[in-house]
Amino acid sequence: MTGTHKGTSITRRRALAVTGGTAAAGGLAIAGYQSAFADGTTATAVGTATETASASASATSGSGTCVLMSSVTEGPYYLDGALVRKDITEGKSGVPLTLRITVQDTTESCAPVAGAAVEIWHCDAWGYYSGYTTANPGGSAPAESEDGSTADDKTYLRGYQVADANGAVTFETIVPGWYTPRTCHIHVKVHTGGEKEDGTYEGGKVNYTGQLFFDDDIAEQIFELEPYSKHSGTWTKLDDDMVYDGGGASSGLLTLKAVHKKDPSKGFKGSITLGVDPDAENTGAGSGGGDGGTPPSDAPGGSPGDAPSASASSSASSS
Repeated sequence: MTGTHKGTSITRRRALAVTGGTAAAGGLAIAGYQSAFADGTTATAVGTATETASASASATSGSGTCVLMSSVTEGPYYLDGALVRKDITEGKSGVPLTLRITVQDTTESCAPVAGAAVEIWHCDAWGYYSGYTTANPGGSAPAESEDGSTADDKTYLRGYQVADANGAVTFETIVPGWYTPRTCHIHVKVHTGGEKEDGTYEGGKVNYTGQLFFDDDIAEQIFELEPYSKHSGTWTKLDDDMVYDGGGASSGLLTLKAVHKKDPSKGFKGSITLGVDPDAENTGAGSGGGDGGTPPSDAPGGSPGDAPSASASSSASSS
């Protein structure tokens, strides 16, 4: 498949408590991604994301002040117990994404929040979340079980990283696909006050719950590639999304740079700075940011925002 991202194999029945922090990523040119971030410079965006995100970044960090990010709903697909690890793919196929997130303290002149635990989770190339692999992503897609990976149904594309002295973490993942009625996005939480335990992160509190977004032009390029192209239907653009509010980087729009300008299948480097209040608490459960529709039948009850279409089926229809 085009744009395949292969990590260390984890079987579908592997126990949740297995640690993933030392898993080595294989089969990709990850070393090139990491070196691109080595000098600490901000990546240049592609398309319209360039102007929006760069303008926001210069207006905040350059002036010595930073923007407090607005929390939004965590959606119905959050699961406790994600593993502390850098590579969260577990063999899931898709366009590689190296994601660098920097956490700054909005109450301390943008000081880095060293030791913050950054947690992300997102759907696979066909719109399925681990833990909810029978929830219909809308349109027409193969069943999640047909992807041929060795990913664990409960843990793929979920993970924590603990911020370094610069408040930064880096994840190796894939660009998410889409599901009705949402645009392409990644969920994120920032935790402080807890500690690593049994391969995951325990205790403390959630200071920020948000979502990270992709420029429409970039998403369109990616969705034309395999395996994304096997999911047919109409995906939601940024302007029509019920969570993204059009605020650019301060609303979660990622700064993105293609690894190879003429071949999007080679992957992207993404970056964003999250301004948070380490004294605040916001789990995102039931919070604002738009009502994403009716949760699927196997999702946690009562959580708004981020569901696929109005119902779920035992499996998605084959394409």
